[in-house]
Amino acid sequence: MYRNQPDSFDWYAQAPQPELTDGDTNGASEPEEHDLDKEPLRPSGFAEWFALGLTFLPALLFLPGSQAYRLPLRIGAYAISLYAFMLWWFDRAGRKEGKHPAERFLLLVLLVLGLGLAHPLTSTLQSGLAQIGLYFAIFCPLFWARAYITTRRQLVRIVLTLLVCNGINSMVGVMQVYNPQQWMPRELSALYQGNSDFLMAATYIGPGGRLIIRPPGLFDTPGAVCSAGTIAALFGLILVLEPLAIWKRAIALGMAIAGISAIYLSHVRVSLVITVGMMVTYVVMLTAQKQTKRVAGFAMLSVGLVMGGLSIATVLGGESIMDRFSTLLAEDPRELYYRSRGQSVEYAFNNLLVEYPLGAGLARWGMMNYYFGDPHQLDAPPVFAEVQPNAWLLDGGVFLLGFYTIALIVTAVYDLKLVRSLANREDRLWAAAVIAANFGTLALVFSFVPFGTGAGMQFWFLEGGLHGAMAKRPRIRT
Repeated sequence: MYRNQPDSFDWYAQAPQPELTDGDTNGASEPEEHDLDKEPLRPSGFAEWFALGLTFLPALLFLPGSQAYRLPLRIGAYAISLYAFMLWWFDRAGRKEGKHPAERFLLLVLLVLGLGLAHPLTSTLQSGLAQIGLYFAIFCPLFWARAYITTRRQLVRIVLTLLVCNGINSMVGVMQVYNPQQWMPRELSALYQGNSDFLMAATYIGPGGRLIIRPPGLFDTPGAVCSAGTIAALFGLILVLEPLAIWKRAIALGMAIAGISAIYLSHVRVSLVITVGMMVTYVVMLTAQKQTKRVAGFAMLSVGLVMGGLSIATVLGGESIMDRFSTLLAEDPRELYYRSRGQSVEYAFNNLLVEYPLGAGLARWGMMNYYFGDPHQLDAPPVFAEVQPNAWLLDGGVFLLGFYTIALIVTAVYDLKLVRSLANREDRLWAAAVIAANFGTLALVFSFVPFGTGAGMQFWFLEGGLHGAMAKRPRIRT
């Protein structure tokens, strides 16, 4: 259905084949030259609407009275992902797309999780099935996204969509600090409403002694806007360097500024480190492509953004912003990380791996335990997983940890080989943008549980889209 179905992206079909100056192709491909400045603003195609849903379905929790519907709103994007997989699976043409090297290891992940249903400490059958569904909904975009994103133009439009969504999210986060009475959601997550200790941990002292809640953005959890800020900062700066109208580049720059400012206002230091790491990754890939002019422009913009965002955030959030982030330079990074997240990683390998080599049962941690677990099951109480290795060890032990880790490693290797093999300059530039964003998610593994949340689903969605868009693009013959 998807490969043979005509759509609005068949404009390139009659264009002449471009001459390759970097090498020969290894197969047929279509030209992809187009004017980015003339792209329509209206979303088109399932993939773009899905990208919108990653932000705006959870954003419905921003509305008053929405907490009563929190579960269906939270699972909305995951359910759509599963629906898209079913459409892809039952379509023979869609299944003919080339396989991604991580697929086999993700299927082994699914096998381990399925066996986990028989684990005696799995909380309940319902929670176990929900946990399997969550894992699968997060990584199945790797399979189906390539059926919807088959050209570079479609991939670029996904990047633009994510920039707009995360940029708006970041702007709302900044406004929640500037004018909380107007912009802060009337209801926060029930977890924070019912626990004053949690809520106090999510606040800091601002100008004039004002108590500031870490901005949630278009979500209902304090500090959640920082993940949107990383994407807005990276993609915003990349779009500033594109041949766009001045007003469009100004909007992209504004979203980048809002993104980095939202990270500072969230007090989440690791998000700043990861954002800088994403920018460095992008610069390294540009340098390898000998894009000297773009490297210089992006590097200068990045330094200005990091410094300018700190100034804006300090004005809005007070000196506590400067005090918080100055520790990144004033202290030993290894000691700083160990105190914040390193202890959790150490606990995973020194304790959980020894105590639960085959896992502690499904849904012993996270929201599936919160919604579907049995609180009266005394021999399998809830366990807190602050970083991804802990979550993998709890759900499937050493096998789940190993298979998922291998899947991510082969994905990273595949991406680096892909960007080097592309013959077209624009292909390399946009592939580098997507890869830099995804490498940021990889870095989150040791400070968060990205592959148990929407961040992981965005990772596999972008990876599947990159794989589909570049599958038939010209390659350098080596």
